[in-house]
Amino acid sequence: MSIVTLNDRAVRSVSAFGSLNTGSMIFIKKLTASSSGTLSFVDGTSDVVLDSTYKEYVFTFKNIHPSGDDVNFSFQGNAAGGADFNETITSTSFRARHTEDGSASAVEYRTDGDQAQGTGEQLLPFSISGDTDHGFGGFLHLFNPSSTTFVKHFISRFAVTIQGSSDKAGEYYVSGYFNTTSAIDEIRFKFSSGNIDAGDICLYGIL
Repeated sequence: MSIVTLNDRAVRSVSAFGSLNTGSMIFIKKLTASSSGTLSFVDGTSDVVLDSTYKEYVFTFKNIHPSGDDVNFSFQGNAAGGADFNETITSTSFRARHTEDGSASAVEYRTDGDQAQGTGEQLLPFSISGDTDHGFGGFLHLFNPSSTTFVKHFISRFAVTIQGSSDKAGEYYVSGYFNTTSAIDEIRFKFSSGNIDAGDICLYGIL
């Protein structure tokens, strides 16, 4: 197969590129927190799609604010027909941080943020400040959750204001997989204590 090259003049002369897969994000559902204990996306409920329609789903998080201080944010899933949000997860977690006063910084692996065939809540960002102007934003990708052949991989990245004697900017990276070949059709988000005071979580499908 030959490689086709285009110079600047050739690109300007192109009138159409034909049919291209652009990887479009298709908006599915937005949940807005208001002192909410949990926010859940359940396939087939309230216009939520979390099935074989898409092989990749993205959750975006905007100005998520906890009702308390120094709390952890997490998620879990349910296999189709499940009810307990206790799927088996293996995951890995690390973060970078830097204090507002510039006194300390680090990049660190976090054993308190990983699981090894655990069935508990999967931590995403943690040690989150509950100050009125603090919170976090970020995204979580979930790959092919309807597969009945493969485990269900996920990756995430969050920008967070970390609680401490000197508040810190934090960036969290968490990835792993639901170690099940059953379809995952429900995802739930919550804090370790208190409510999700405010913020939006949006769900998109990727073509």
